[in-house]
Amino acid sequence: MGSKLTNPSQSPANPAKSQILNFKLLAQHELEGFGGVGEGINMQLAPDGRRILWLAHESAPKNFTAVDVSDPRKPKFVIQTELPHKDVRSNSLDVVGNTMVVAYQTKKPGMKPAGIDLFDISVPEKPTLISHFDRSGPHSRGVHAVWFVDGAYVHMASGAADFQPRDPRDDQCYMIVDVRNPSKPVEAGRWWAPGTREGDSEPTPRRTEGGCEIGRSGFRAHNTNVFPERPERAYVGYLDFGAVILDISDKRHPKMVSRWGNCPPHSGFNHTALPLFSRNLMLVSDESTKDNAADWPKLVWVLDVTVETHPLCISTLPLPPKEAFAKRGGRFGAHNLHENLPIPTSYRSDTIVFGTFFNGGLRAYDLSNPYQPQEVGYFVPGAPKMSRAGAIQLNDIFVDDRGIVYTVDRFAGGLYTLEMQF
Repeated sequence: MGSKLTNPSQSPANPAKSQILNFKLLAQHELEGFGGVGEGINMQLAPDGRRILWLAHESAPKNFTAVDVSDPRKPKFVIQTELPHKDVRSNSLDVVGNTMVVAYQTKKPGMKPAGIDLFDISVPEKPTLISHFDRSGPHSRGVHAVWFVDGAYVHMASGAADFQPRDPRDDQCYMIVDVRNPSKPVEAGRWWAPGTREGDSEPTPRRTEGGCEIGRSGFRAHNTNVFPERPERAYVGYLDFGAVILDISDKRHPKMVSRWGNCPPHSGFNHTALPLFSRNLMLVSDESTKDNAADWPKLVWVLDVTVETHPLCISTLPLPPKEAFAKRGGRFGAHNLHENLPIPTSYRSDTIVFGTFFNGGLRAYDLSNPYQPQEVGYFVPGAPKMSRAGAIQLNDIFVDDRGIVYTVDRFAGGLYTLEMQF
């Protein structure tokens, strides 16, 4: 078992102190002083045998960074690239073989670049642009998140020139892009929450209930996961619309199979829907978006999807008390999950799950009994130097096939590499 420096479940959390249980910290890399990383972590097995970790930055001025983690105890800087201007972010990326897809989202509709770039990364020191797939438009900020695991299709949360939402908060739909010819990507299909697009026959889902506006954070796509076990299904976190299972057997015309939502009574922002196929389970994370736990609770929900048309919540992943972290600095609550990427470099488990919880750090859970998930490890680093949150804000996580855990800070801390000890 790993060392136990502090137990945040029993005492108030000091943002200056690290807390660790059943993980061993191997290294930290501050990414050349630009340690703010978004929601894109993926690993390439380079042609020369190196393991290259690719990281998308949370905001300008940096686009993406590559780090050689062949020895996770000694991460080595490879390359870091620039964004074209301060009003665009990359935020999300994925890698298949020697091809990388990077998402671009602008601060305001109508700006460019907004869409995705495909890069040849066969020489990691020299990423070469293959093509840009433009998704800009008068109502579009471009692409927020991408899912690319099969080398053939990119699944993403995207706006488009011909997609006009009824409300600007609903500007990104689920989109499928065919990249079998990476030099000429083409849209294969799209789906959006009924009633959110101008011209829809359905009424808008936005409403007021119990004095609360439903859809305050938006009805738009976020993570869009498709696995080889069920290639005809997409598992989509659709913010306040809920977690959606789609039938994509006909990619031109995706259809909704089911929808699970918790807004109301909770404040929504369903971020990730992660199926655990052998268990007939699905995890749904709600992203915390407000400092000082103002949007508490933001949890990871465990659903029974034995009957996929009727998802049933059976538990949530336990978190330490709100009182211990609410005032620690920045956000506290759920965000990203390790998504069991179906690629050779990724760790996959339907029992052990990992998530990042901003100032609550990285946490690992055992779902052997899905009705009573048990926390089996955590890592909460001390406040990074120069962090405007005044505390760690762990943003995303990737676990490789060696059991090495990589997690990143949203503002300043950069990359942390850890070894599980459970």
